Amino acid sequence: MVSIGATTTHYGQKNVPMIARVTLVDYNGNTLLDTYVRPTYHITDYRSAQTGLDYSHLQAAPTFTQVQDAVARLIQNNILVGYRIWDFLSGIGLNHPAIDTRDMALYRPLRKRLKSRFLIELPTLVRWFIGKEIGRGYENSLEDGVSSMELYQACQTRFESVISSGAWPCDLPPISFARYFL
Repeated sequence: MVSIGATTTHYGQKNVPMIARVTLVDYNGNTLLDTYVRPTYHITDYRSAQTGLDYSHLQAAPTFTQVQDAVARLIQNNILVGYRIWDFLSGIGLNHPAIDTRDMALYRPLRKRLKSRFLIELPTLVRWFIGKEIGRGYENSLEDGVSSMELYQACQTRFESVISSGAWPCDLPPISFARYFL
């Protein structure tokens, strides 16, 4: 994500995010889509220190609509695994059936095991549960996607057995993002 300005909230100024890179991987970690996204608004902050992005990365990228269409085709009728899926869906402007999402940020057993009532960052979850270090240097959506899939695979049997029993093993995403889930 990059920023396209700021808005005022009850808590002060907040940057308005815009998708700048989209990465989708399959169950085996193979890249299905990894692309930058041409901005639709003037970027006020590339967040270069965190993203490694600058103008040159995005100027010749596919348009937002092209990337959105490609993502819609790839996720249709598939289970979407990730971390903070609500951020992704809202940023790309798509919705997806909630029953077909596996959001590792909201998966209760991971947080319970680390004795946290709050979301735990992906690098921490990956380090604790699969023994891998990620998140060094720039944000890397490919690394995050592969790591989210590996984390899911580490607890897939339990995750899916809870769903098969008719229960749901995750907390709900923030209510303001409910419209992105069918």
